[in-house]
Amino acid sequence: MTLETVEPTKRFQEFFKKEKYRQRIAQLAITGKNSLTIDFEELYGFDQALSELLLAKPEEYLQHAGKGAYEQLRIEDAEHAEKIEKLIVRVVKLLGKEQLRRLGSRNMSKLVMVEGIVVRATPVRPMVQIAAFKCKRCGTMNQIEQTGQFLKAPSVCLAPDCGRDGPFEFSQEESIFIDSQDLRLQEKPEDLPPGQLPRMLAVKLIGDEIVDVARPGDHVSIVGIVRAFAPSLQGMGKLRTFILQLDANSIEVLGKEPETSPPTPEEEAKILALSRDPLVHKKIMASIAPSIFGLEHIKEAIMYLLFGGVSKSLPDMNVRGEMNALIIGDPGTAKSQMLQYVSRIAPRGLYTSGRGTTAAGLTAAVVREKGGSMSLEAGALVLADKGIACIDEMDKMRPEDRVAIHEAMEQHTVSVAKGGIVATLNARTAVLAAANPSLGRYEPNRTVAENISLPVTILSRFDLIFVLRDVPNKESDAKMSRHILEIHRRGISPVEAQVDAELLRKYVSYAKSVKPELNEEALKRLSDFYLAMRSASESEGSPVAITARQLESLCRVAEARARVALRSTVTAEDAEAAIAIMKRSLEEVGIDMSNYKVDIDLIMTGRPKSIRDRLGIVISTIMDMEKVTGIVERDALVNELETKHKIPKGEIERMISQLLREGTIYEPREGSLKKT
Repeated sequence: MTLETVEPTKRFQEFFKKEKYRQRIAQLAITGKNSLTIDFEELYGFDQALSELLLAKPEEYLQHAGKGAYEQLRIEDAEHAEKIEKLIVRVVKLLGKEQLRRLGSRNMSKLVMVEGIVVRATPVRPMVQIAAFKCKRCGTMNQIEQTGQFLKAPSVCLAPDCGRDGPFEFSQEESIFIDSQDLRLQEKPEDLPPGQLPRMLAVKLIGDEIVDVARPGDHVSIVGIVRAFAPSLQGMGKLRTFILQLDANSIEVLGKEPETSPPTPEEEAKILALSRDPLVHKKIMASIAPSIFGLEHIKEAIMYLLFGGVSKSLPDMNVRGEMNALIIGDPGTAKSQMLQYVSRIAPRGLYTSGRGTTAAGLTAAVVREKGGSMSLEAGALVLADKGIACIDEMDKMRPEDRVAIHEAMEQHTVSVAKGGIVATLNARTAVLAAANPSLGRYEPNRTVAENISLPVTILSRFDLIFVLRDVPNKESDAKMSRHILEIHRRGISPVEAQVDAELLRKYVSYAKSVKPELNEEALKRLSDFYLAMRSASESEGSPVAITARQLESLCRVAEARARVALRSTVTAEDAEAAIAIMKRSLEEVGIDMSNYKVDIDLIMTGRPKSIRDRLGIVISTIMDMEKVTGIVERDALVNELETKHKIPKGEIERMISQLLREGTIYEPREGSLKKT
């Protein structure tokens, strides 16, 4: 052996003699793994020249590192070393990260670190490492190490007394396989230069420890060797332009995923200290989008949305725990800013805007793969599973695309049946949506359903609906202008967040493990409120104030409030807060303007009871008159309703045109009406 090949291995072995790595190597036997992770920074501090060689000639030096680690393993635990034949060394945290779009010919065969979002992951497939071929003539097993994309057979039989060129038979039992997976990595949106489309990179993962670590939607940091392969055209040979691919050596999932980053002991101490603070709700509300002035009730609703209620699985059905909220607002009331903020702070947050969103993009798309087979690609609601999906400009979406959200909002699944694929995917997503009033500004004397061009079926699935109205008010306008001008002058928020964003994200994922239960008092408060609202509608002809859907929403809000303080019981105080915000939401949308009674049918069916009753009168009058004259003259009908039922003329005209629009009545000829 030459001096050079001995040196790096020995040098690596010295590096592995550090206390930290000796412990890691000793633990390998317990976990049964055959790979060891090292921090590049530590190697750089230990031996700069060695670490630079590792970057320049990764293939050769990773082998040396593996041998050095294996030697150390034989000292620490000879038994385990006998079991596994070699150790793989995985490197993490290189000193500098390469940008995805900067990868090029100069990086080929070098070790680089790239960050991006996983957009697609293939299933894990076994790949042959060492293939065994049986010679049919003499029965000898030939073992051939495999590289490249295609399976290679031996050219001649390796048995000394045979030496013939086949035929050979591949033996699966004798071959050695390893798991492999392909990922597609896309640039992170924040790394994009202006006006550019995000680039993609194919990543090949080989090895049991690194496959299936990252799921679509995760932000990852991958260290690997840049390779290039030439695509071939059938019958023409290989092309001159190569395609870049990354052979991953290690993969780390960065943030965004609540399960992956548990808080450190110091952070945990901070979290527990914060939860014991009597003003914890106020502090967290003040830390949600601190640069946006006011909107306390919306920030409170967003706080509940982030923490969420407890979902229950019963043998016959599932009850969702995540909440959905809708903000309807005049232009310039900071709706989009709020949504953008929430998508950044939520453990898994996604932001999408109405016009550029399709049903397949929200739920799941069926894509044809290279081999002609069909596969599913997850959409926004599935990627935000156990997180929050923020949908802006919801009223601008096409109706056929909007239907896709129905199932996800109530059942928390996405079902697909197309292209021979029948699947149900989880979409346990809280939806925070924003919409503009259909007339540009919110008209307080029209109903909610008339104000927004959203179907009633979607409105009824929101737990909380808020209306943001831009009403001039001398005092609040002065405060608001000072706040905005201060931001522009100093470039920083005038209000300091009491809990910084990083800690808040950790706090939210930490709180998800708390499962609060309602205590007797809270139960009684919620039940009393519900029954009081229901009994108001018992008298004949009064509107229905609240339905069971709202009772479930109340429970979710109360549970979320208890969760914010990391309490395992929901107290009466939580119930009161839930009732207060529910009342606020109902008052903003559910008041029937004609008699000031809360009427939930505004959200459930789109029109208040008083209008439904009057429409009933119009229809029954038409039917009565039809029996006499066969066809009802419009003027005669207006006259009859005005004199007999005291309905104003403008109202009658409006109701007739509404019934005509809905097809309940029709005009056989100009000026006459008939029931359909």
